[in-house]
Amino acid sequence: MTAPGGPPLPPQLSRPLLERIGLALVALLFGALFGGVAVAAWSGGEVFLAAMGAIGCLMTLWVGVLTMVRG
Repeated sequence: MTAPGGPPLPPQLSRPLLERIGLALVALLFGALFGGVAVAAWSGGEVFLAAMGAIGCLMTLWVGVLTMVRG
């Protein structure tokens, strides 16, 4: 693989399994925190904040899953 107009890029090394599991657990923790914000905001009637918390939760969990799958 080459960068546009540049030298070839070095091959990407896969992360060790323990590192991927750790990063996925961090993503799970932060996803739970965003989910908690979404639930608390929804129960308090703050629809916009609830939506933003839910989106943050989903995006964080998505990245955690990608970390485990792609390595």
